[in-house]
Amino acid sequence: KMASSDVPSHAAIVGAVERLQPEAINILSELVKRGSTLGNEAQSGVQEYVARTFKDLGLDVERFPIKLEDIQKHQGFSPVDWSYEGKENVVGTHNPSSSPSKGRSLTLNGHVDVVPTGPESLWTTPPFQPDVRDGRLYGRGAGDMKAGVAAFCVAFKALKSLGWQPASQVYLQSVLEEECTGNGALACVTRGYKADAVIIPEPFPWIVNAQLGVMWCQVKVQGRPAHVLDTSAGVNAIEAAYYLFNALKELEEQWNAAERPAVYKSFKHPINFNLGKMHGGEWASSVPCQTAFDFRVGFFPGVTVAEVQRQVEACLKDAAAKRGITYTVEYSGFQAEGCEMDPKGDMMQLLGKLHKEYAFG
Repeated sequence: KMASSDVPSHAAIVGAVERLQPEAINILSELVKRGSTLGNEAQSGVQEYVARTFKDLGLDVERFPIKLEDIQKHQGFSPVDWSYEGKENVVGTHNPSSSPSKGRSLTLNGHVDVVPTGPESLWTTPPFQPDVRDGRLYGRGAGDMKAGVAAFCVAFKALKSLGWQPASQVYLQSVLEEECTGNGALACVTRGYKADAVIIPEPFPWIVNAQLGVMWCQVKVQGRPAHVLDTSAGVNAIEAAYYLFNALKELEEQWNAAERPAVYKSFKHPINFNLGKMHGGEWASSVPCQTAFDFRVGFFPGVTVAEVQRQVEACLKDAAAKRGITYTVEYSGFQAEGCEMDPKGDMMQLLGKLHKEYAFG
């Protein structure tokens, strides 16, 4: 244990981190190599690698399965229509040598699931082949947010290399499904992992103190088949789907034009509805009788999921009635409400001070 006069200087801390840069690049490269898209997390081996990395840091490591029955009745749960077989979280816990602990506890939370890659032809190099060039590392999930996981591992190791350790519990969490539900982080909370503060090192150039709510929704449209010789005899489900989504885009504009939380007043268009997936039709010369489209809805903090569902369903009902469209609505994936953190709170003030001091000198 060092005396207060031995507290590492700014230069010593920066130097310790810089000396570990090759290790940071290696950790991030190993994470990117493991293509942990939805449904492939277990076979990718990403959490197994994280567990080994946490163990090498001297942390107490727990790997535990994410079980729907443990989280589905808790606030913040998002329903799913896919299997949870093989899904697990990894938590590395630092327990201070002094007892009782003298400081306040901290969680460093990062997700290792990644979104789909899109066509590989659009990539300069294969998406799961980490490529270091011009001072950057490229690959799917490198920024969002496997770099954050690598960063907090290296930060912890840099502190140890200077002979220091946190005075209270620190939890390093590697979770799944941040990109689609948030259920991985929820599983850590229901497991009992709670701290005085949480930092999520997502790749933003500023400290984020507010988050929009996000809802995923699927609409299934029922048309009426007809031969192309007389398309007016049928109801084109694909055209009807576009019509319904255009009605939803009008709702999006209404929400952007309405009074908004102060934290979002400087944003030109913070609320966005995204048409992310569509599939339907069977034959180029037949009027399609079924189609389904999946979309994402953003909404302001302070608005409940139930209210968002009510307004979305009312919009669809009104638009469909004008054209006699038959449809159903289903919810799977994000049903996550937004939040705001007080920028004047102790943790936010301290984080801001340190960010200015160490990021900008």
